[in-house]
Amino acid sequence: MPQSKALAFALVAPALLFLAATLGWPLVQAVQLSLQDVRVIGAPGNFVGLDNYERVLANPAFWSAARLSLVWVVANAVLQTALALAVALVLNEKFPGVRIARTWVILTWIVPTVVVVVIWRWLFSTSGGMINPLLIQAGIVERPVGFFATPWTALATLVFINSWRWFPFIALMMLAGLTRIPDELYEAARIDGASPWQRFRRITWPLLAPTLGVLAVIGTLLSFNVFDIIWLLTSGGPAGGSRTLPVLIYETAFKGYRLSEAATISVLATLMLMAFAIVATRALDRSDDR
Repeated sequence: MPQSKALAFALVAPALLFLAATLGWPLVQAVQLSLQDVRVIGAPGNFVGLDNYERVLANPAFWSAARLSLVWVVANAVLQTALALAVALVLNEKFPGVRIARTWVILTWIVPTVVVVVIWRWLFSTSGGMINPLLIQAGIVERPVGFFATPWTALATLVFINSWRWFPFIALMMLAGLTRIPDELYEAARIDGASPWQRFRRITWPLLAPTLGVLAVIGTLLSFNVFDIIWLLTSGGPAGGSRTLPVLIYETAFKGYRLSEAATISVLATLMLMAFAIVATRALDRSDDR
């Protein structure tokens, strides 16, 4: 090994060891727990092999939660990306107060989750909330809508709230990518008579695509693991309509007192995310090589 590579490895070795200890050890413990029959924290367990995996994979609740997690991730990705891209394009323009706007847009992301839940629960309430009166006055609905009353309306409302919570962070990441695009390209396109849509399609979108790809991977991993907003607003209901895999893991461990089974679901969810991350990373690498 060349001396420069050896020095580089020695410098990053402490960080790698720290990551191995903080990430690898809990994962090993989860795998070990999934192979036992522990029901509550601290209780002894016996080795049962793959029995927990057979039980989980045969449980319709697991596949229902996995399907809802997929819907949750895709819906959040679409809505967050659309909102973030629109805001980033606006903040990339030059207008009075743009610096203040760039600072204030991040406020929804730094607000504590509990505060976000309290605000939106009140806004969407059928008694005293502001959303229903506005919809009725606009003629969109004739009577108050129970946003958390049915499975699909509850899931759609949760997607909206979570996207509102996270899109400012993604917008700032997109804005950072937009600021790296040379202004000379836009000036040349304007001189050639390109319309705003043509400038976006030919310049902005291709040069922003690598940033969007990285954000898609990170956003998917973050959205998949969202638990606090779902649990605080619906607790996975109604009728399991918002019971994603993180919610199912919590219910299995701390309401059903089946800790090993919850660890099994965690391991399976981790394998899903790892497979997605590997495929997505390779796809990004291939796109960069073109």
